[in-house]
Amino acid sequence: MKLPLTLLRHGPGDALTDLATARALLDSVKSGARGPLLRIYRPAPTAAFGARDRFLEGFPDAVAAARAHGFTPALRTLGGRIAAYHPGSLVIDHIEPTGEFLTQTQDRFVRFGEMYAQALRTIGIDARMGEIPGEYCPGEHSVNVGGRIKAIGTAQRVVSGAWLFSSSVIVEDPAPIRSVLTAVQDALGVGWDPRTGGAISERHPGVTAEAVEEAVLAAYAREYDLVEGALTSADAEAAAAYVPKHRL
Repeated sequence: MKLPLTLLRHGPGDALTDLATARALLDSVKSGARGPLLRIYRPAPTAAFGARDRFLEGFPDAVAAARAHGFTPALRTLGGRIAAYHPGSLVIDHIEPTGEFLTQTQDRFVRFGEMYAQALRTIGIDARMGEIPGEYCPGEHSVNVGGRIKAIGTAQRVVSGAWLFSSSVIVEDPAPIRSVLTAVQDALGVGWDPRTGGAISERHPGVTAEAVEEAVLAAYAREYDLVEGALTSADAEAAAAYVPKHRL
């Protein structure tokens, strides 16, 4: 029998609120107020800095560079370094309750990395799991396109009673992503290969975020019983309390 998974879909909103909503939903699953969730949304232009980025000498300049490129700088509470995404991207937040703490984190990285790569391959994208030399926010479970462009970055947050696995998929409009990452990485003094920062559409012209979303949902539907849901006023109220924690 498939596990029920409530599906929440929405479009670009406020960058800080979108990040804060993930925290609020994690709390609701942890408390039992909500069951397992799959949230997919089209994000506003966001430069999500990792906690380690704050300690680099060029951090203030990097925040200013993100703003200058039209991306809202934000502090994320997940692992990793700076990541950028915009309305040509998808953010996927998968949240489930758990009775275990920090025992399956590696398995989730492998499981979801392989799942998303396979979903992309079903629509003809040359997707592979694995870090490519010089990529931004490097990770061995990133998903790349043709071994050239980082397409999906993954991270997770585990608390007592629940976990959140978050993935950003850069599908369309590569130029703003590469521009903001170049400016931010230069300010931070972090070396990287700008050719690795772009979008799936560079290698597969014509691919759309809608097509990728449907491929991901088809992959989920093979394992879960997806049930349409919606964000509530209680979710919004809970998220508002977290917004200051993400503001830079």
